[in-house]
Amino acid sequence: MTIRNSRRGAALAASVSALLSTSAYAQIAAAPTTAEQTVATPESSDIVVTGTRIKRRDLTSNSPLTMVGEAEIRYQGATSVESVLNKLPQFTADANENVSNGSDGTSNINLRNLGSGRVLILLNGQRMLPQQAIDVNFVPSSLVQRIDVVTGGASAVYGSDALSGVVNFVLRDNLDGVRIDAQSSVNQHDNGNGYLHGLVNSKGYPQAPGTVFDGGKTDINASFGKNFADGRGNVTVYGGYRTSQPVTQDSRDVSACALDPVDDAGTNLKCGGSSNNAYGLFTLLTGPNKGKTLDNTKDGKHTWVPYDSSFAYNYSPTNYFQRSDTRYTAGAFAKFKLSSLAEIYSSFMYMNDRTFSQAAPSALFQGTTFTIPCNNPFLSASQATTLCGAAAGTAQTEDTFIGLRLTTPRRDDLRHEDFRYTAGVRGSFAKGFSYDVNYLRSLVRYNETYMNNVDNVKAQRALNVVNVNGTPTCQSVIDGTDKTCLPIDVFAAGAISATALPYLFSNSSTQSRNTQTVVSGTINGDLGQYGIQIPWADRGIGIALGAEHRRETLSASGDAIAIQNGYVGSDGTITVNESYGELEIPILSNLPFAKALTINGGARYSTYHNQQDSTGFKSDFHALTYKGELSWAPSSDLRLRASYNHAFRAPNISELFGAVSLGNVTATDPCAGSSPAASLTVCQRTGVTAAQYGNIPECPAGVCVQQYGGNRDVKPEQADTYTIGLVLTPRMLRTFTLSLDYFNIKVTDYISTISPSLTISQCASTGDPYYCGLFHRDPRSGVLFGNNGYVVGTTINTGSLQTSGLDITSSYTLDLNRFGKVNLDLVGTFLLDLSTEPLPGLGTYNCKGLYGYTCGEPSPTWRHQLRTTWMIPGKEKATLSLAWRYLDSVKLSSLSDNAFLNGQGSIINSKIPAYSYFDLATTVNFTKGLTLRAGVNNLLDKDPPAIAQGILASFGNGNTYPGVYDPLGRTIFVGATVAF
Repeated sequence: MTIRNSRRGAALAASVSALLSTSAYAQIAAAPTTAEQTVATPESSDIVVTGTRIKRRDLTSNSPLTMVGEAEIRYQGATSVESVLNKLPQFTADANENVSNGSDGTSNINLRNLGSGRVLILLNGQRMLPQQAIDVNFVPSSLVQRIDVVTGGASAVYGSDALSGVVNFVLRDNLDGVRIDAQSSVNQHDNGNGYLHGLVNSKGYPQAPGTVFDGGKTDINASFGKNFADGRGNVTVYGGYRTSQPVTQDSRDVSACALDPVDDAGTNLKCGGSSNNAYGLFTLLTGPNKGKTLDNTKDGKHTWVPYDSSFAYNYSPTNYFQRSDTRYTAGAFAKFKLSSLAEIYSSFMYMNDRTFSQAAPSALFQGTTFTIPCNNPFLSASQATTLCGAAAGTAQTEDTFIGLRLTTPRRDDLRHEDFRYTAGVRGSFAKGFSYDVNYLRSLVRYNETYMNNVDNVKAQRALNVVNVNGTPTCQSVIDGTDKTCLPIDVFAAGAISATALPYLFSNSSTQSRNTQTVVSGTINGDLGQYGIQIPWADRGIGIALGAEHRRETLSASGDAIAIQNGYVGSDGTITVNESYGELEIPILSNLPFAKALTINGGARYSTYHNQQDSTGFKSDFHALTYKGELSWAPSSDLRLRASYNHAFRAPNISELFGAVSLGNVTATDPCAGSSPAASLTVCQRTGVTAAQYGNIPECPAGVCVQQYGGNRDVKPEQADTYTIGLVLTPRMLRTFTLSLDYFNIKVTDYISTISPSLTISQCASTGDPYYCGLFHRDPRSGVLFGNNGYVVGTTINTGSLQTSGLDITSSYTLDLNRFGKVNLDLVGTFLLDLSTEPLPGLGTYNCKGLYGYTCGEPSPTWRHQLRTTWMIPGKEKATLSLAWRYLDSVKLSSLSDNAFLNGQGSIINSKIPAYSYFDLATTVNFTKGLTLRAGVNNLLDKDPPAIAQGILASFGNGNTYPGVYDPLGRTIFVGATVAF
């Protein structure tokens, strides 16, 4: 028995296979033009191309459409689809496996750097999961037949969320046979960076090992399909298992220590760290020495000395550079054609994913005010006098921050269980007319358990200690409020007993439940069957009409410890009713200078009802989206296309109803330290008093606190997208294709937050009262961390975001006669603009070619992937493929002359040079049903750039951007596919 598609649509499958197979065309390609197709298929095999609901007999697209074939996934040795897409120049890395501290365990994709929430993710043309709970780990990569990437707003076709475009994962759901796929991979790296070695040596920290093999991954998948009833029915089932081993940061030169600048100018780097250190820091908030920051001496004596950077704690070694992960997937697809009038179909998909993130050991962290009695028996006489003055030895209490690092790494147990099932009926009910009615239900269950974290309530009890008959005893034991309390000695390095240490920890748990329900119906019609067509066209007018009802819900809660730590539950429901229509009119066909001329238009009307049961809040709004497209082929060699889309994105449940909470953010307080960077006048605008100025502790490890959360008053975003391009397929060079597409996307009323780094820099440089008003300093200490100090960054409708650029996709196959063929496959993007207007009318900044601070991850001006594949002659049909990934150089954003981006500069990190990576892979078909593959990604073992931790913003980890640059060195993989 052999793997084959069911008979319906076989001709289409053949054309797609020819387009994407390793033996004929590129693995990454633009959508083909009509001239590329040689398809003459019956009406039953008409298809719907991603980006439209009009059925066509080919894969022609009026919008820029890039297709990624399954061969590209195999050549990359990828076990996750986001890693494949992140290598394409249209994408910017988002949540991924190399993000640890703060991760929710998901993987997402970010098209055009407009944010992961502005790209719509589809599975076989239908929404995948609830928008606020998207996780592309759900996609079984071994079943992916191709990935369609459509640029530009597509709300008129699909509804909300499709602002930057659409990514449609087309799965192999109609097998006839057995397919088993297995792959194993490992990372290998030679740690030989002399500069970074010197930094680590200067601090006396352990060096990363010379050569490492780690981060192993195993991915095993099996699928079985069977046609029955003479091909009218098919059932396909699949199952998969994937596991990834963790990688800690002490295994790489770039991440062996936390990097800081040596001076304000950033002339060099040094191994820095956190002031929450292993010896024990104290910032006295009351008493005769209020404002002083002291540290326990390193010799273990009960003595305080002034704090300096030599006490800083290297928090990097135990942090994960790659999370551990175990994923199980399973599912089934079924369909049965009763007659031409009705074909019933259904699917079920399941994922169970468990991943662990790991961060440095917990601490009694600065920012929490602890109260210490002046008669605490662990205080030495000198310490008691420093803390309490004349009240030393009495029951009087004084307040202090404590920064004492413990020994057990924090671990976050992140568990996702996702379900998705569909059922529907489709068929033809009249000549030229077909219908599709579908029900979709998806459920995402998320559970998080945060382990080995200090419980501040218990820590306060363990500090409130008195002497009872010569024995240090917790006051809570005496008064009976907590009989289990064990006293801790924090006044000398390493003095907490092994018996008392476990008492300080309490695990916290949170959970959420997201659902999505969609009921939709679409009618497609070919009016040409009734003679309704333009006289000069060879086919009739196409029409699509439909309606959709969608409901999404969220319910999130936490246990008592999570609530004690600041977690607040949330809930909400969004109900949407929509109607839509699309019309395609062929105007000219097979005429001089008009091989084909077609226009397309569509519109969608949506009504939204938002509701939060816990508060009784309700709101409503509506939206009208529309599009227009033009396709003109003067000849078979050239096709021109243009489109305009007016799109929108409704706020999701989290943006509307997410609880207001506090979270860590990379930032630097310009008013902190003994010599603040900002003047007293500026700092006073942020809430600093004259007495606090020069005495405010710095944010530990460059991590301040942001207040984040939803906003019930947020309204939908609006977007206008323009694209214009050409597709060249010269008959004189039949194996050559070239597509050039210009895109311009502008989002207004952009739903976002004001970046804390932007708030801080704008307040410091301009004194603007709006930005300065977003500071909420701890009234007692003036800090921007802990429970009472933060920068406000809740969700609002900000100004606008605009991006534009040029996509280039090209493929050429050279026939070498008896030496086989060579295919060259290029996909590149030239970025013209990436501008943000933080607030309407207050100016813009452009992150094109910049990185760091407000601009976040690098946005190179030019980026490409060029794959060269040699198809070796012989019965084995072997291939050898080399990919060249290139990222242009980027400059540090704070060195820009734009007032929004001005900030702390850096000489050593002023620029990240251009990066080139080379990936080598091979495939061999040993028998008809057995294909082996092997490869090495990052063949030359190129190190990622080493960047000071304070520069990194979102998705930074290990002193670099691991989603943009390869962080772990070479990746070596071997795999096999068996089909019979």
